[in-house]
Amino acid sequence: MKGLIYQLKSVRKDKFCIMTFFLPIVVAAALNIAGSIDLSSLGEYYFCVVSGAVTDETREWLTRYGDVTVCQTREEWLSAIKEPSTNLIGVDMDGTGIKTTLSGDELTIWRQAASTLPALYEQREAAEEVSIQTLEQPDVLTGFQHIFMAMTLLAAIFMGCTFNAINIISEKEDGVSQINEILPMTSTQYVIQKIFIGFVFGCLSAIVTAAVCFRLSAAGTAVMMALTALSAFAAALTGLFVGRIADGMMVGVAYIKIIMIVFMAVPLLKYLTAPENELLSYICYLIPSSATFEGVMDLANGGMASAGKDMWILAVHCAGWFLLYLFQSKRQKR
Repeated sequence: MKGLIYQLKSVRKDKFCIMTFFLPIVVAAALNIAGSIDLSSLGEYYFCVVSGAVTDETREWLTRYGDVTVCQTREEWLSAIKEPSTNLIGVDMDGTGIKTTLSGDELTIWRQAASTLPALYEQREAAEEVSIQTLEQPDVLTGFQHIFMAMTLLAAIFMGCTFNAINIISEKEDGVSQINEILPMTSTQYVIQKIFIGFVFGCLSAIVTAAVCFRLSAAGTAVMMALTALSAFAAALTGLFVGRIADGMMVGVAYIKIIMIVFMAVPLLKYLTAPENELLSYICYLIPSSATFEGVMDLANGGMASAGKDMWILAVHCAGWFLLYLFQSKRQKR
């Protein structure tokens, strides 16, 4: 118990670990705020006409497809179109039809709209006879927001690795590790003492992050907590290995950064590039965060089909890495 109290005091003094604990929560709150912003206006078209140069009927027709800006002079009209910060499509009459003018620096979607607009104007009377059904416009950030939230959750889970690694390296540099070697404490007790704080704080950070990011049912919440606990335990174990092999703080921080990149990049690449490649998918499961990410994304999309498989993979990782660390500890003492 005294060892755990000592570890808690170390957390209170370590600003790096405190920042690692709270940063994912802050990012999760920011993602929620960003998700509530209406970005539908980014998909609208913007037209520019000269006052008196187009008919009222044409101007009214343009308002069906976007916002219409009216300029008083042709010089003002040209200046507005050429302005680099805008994507205005200049519209002018061309006999009974219309013609469009662009500055040339617009995105492809605006260029396609400008080239299609005159033909669409010529067929406006026939188009009015067609029955139109307006569908609800999907949120452009919904799909990406789930990915961002899942990556933020992985960062929160990784907090246990960061704390355990930094704690063990600090004890090495301060000479505390030599005292630990002569204490009447078994390898299992040492591992539990070292892993407990990182595991608990990693779980807490991940649970708060998940609560901010996701709105789940009771069953989904239970599955999320199970995934979080198993993942935090695996991450905390990883921190023990980093602390053991690192010779100094700078080397340890470099190892932590490399492992964190792998921890977060592999599941993302698996999700984006290897959904149909079963062999590559199975290889990615060698990184425990791949199963975590898959389960979290499944829950975020309203399903739990892969939850059992993902928890089983994580349980195997936890048991395997735990036994391997105990074996190495006992071998080192001999």
